[in-house]
Amino acid sequence: MAVELEFERPIIELRKKITELKEFTKNADVDLSSEIQKLEGRLAKLEEDIYENIKPWDRVQIARHPERPTTLDYISFLFENFFECHGDRTFADDEAIVGGIAKFKGLPVTVIGHQRGKDTKENIRRNFGMPHPEGYRKALRLMKQADKFRRPIICFIDTKGAYPGKAAEERGQSEAIARNLFEMAGLHVPVICIVIGEGGSGGALALGVGNRIYMLENSTYSVISPEGAAAILWKDAAHAKTAAETMKITAPDLKGLGVIDEIIPEIKGGAHKDVKKQAEEIEKILTASLKELLHLSEEELIADRYNRFRTIGEYGLINDLLSVN
Repeated sequence: MAVELEFERPIIELRKKITELKEFTKNADVDLSSEIQKLEGRLAKLEEDIYENIKPWDRVQIARHPERPTTLDYISFLFENFFECHGDRTFADDEAIVGGIAKFKGLPVTVIGHQRGKDTKENIRRNFGMPHPEGYRKALRLMKQADKFRRPIICFIDTKGAYPGKAAEERGQSEAIARNLFEMAGLHVPVICIVIGEGGSGGALALGVGNRIYMLENSTYSVISPEGAAAILWKDAAHAKTAAETMKITAPDLKGLGVIDEIIPEIKGGAHKDVKKQAEEIEKILTASLKELLHLSEEELIADRYNRFRTIGEYGLINDLLSVN
């Protein structure tokens, strides 16, 4: 059964009405083709009005859609001969992060990404896409392997955040994330990061230190969830919608702030509507990015990554205050 999002209800209701009229025309000796045509015209206009003016909270809902494509979905469309690698060689294999070696248009690459489930059973197995420390250590192991063999690294980001449980903290969750940030900054190969769903807090950033950072149009990237921010600011998670509108967590907001490089257009209604076509949009940006980055030397790649993060933000106010004092 398809999941209905609140803002899509007018579209869904109109589609149902059109379907009912088509069934009635088919089973009864009545010609309703003109009425159906008018409704289809209204549907097209309604879809354009709604999908072209999506609010931040609506984008949050699309990013969390249970049918939204995952890392493994995109891997199956974008890469050839994917060989998944397991384990961090220290503690265990965390299935909330998948990674391995593959070929992108004949080019050997390392692919790493958060992986959530499509149903309750798989979500439990993959811890709802919230990695433990061993997940980040597995990712770092694969990154270092890619660095050794000069393979570009492609990261898919899709997590609510790193798992905050007691066991994860005991095994060094914060250190594992910090280590990834440090090591990724100094990699000698191109690193391309794409937020495909939710990009939550340090759990997302641990795979997000790249030369190029992209977001799907209806994905989110933030230091905390709207519910978490609402609980802190208003002492009530029910204000999540208000928080989403003020936090600047959507792709258009972050593009304007310079946090990401480009927005990858989504299929109308969300990536889950047509995974194959969405993968084609991602393929275009990967092709262009690799073409640009593969021409850079190792030193230039590190400098490019450094400058990419160094230029985020504005410091004019601080400078003004210092000059006054």
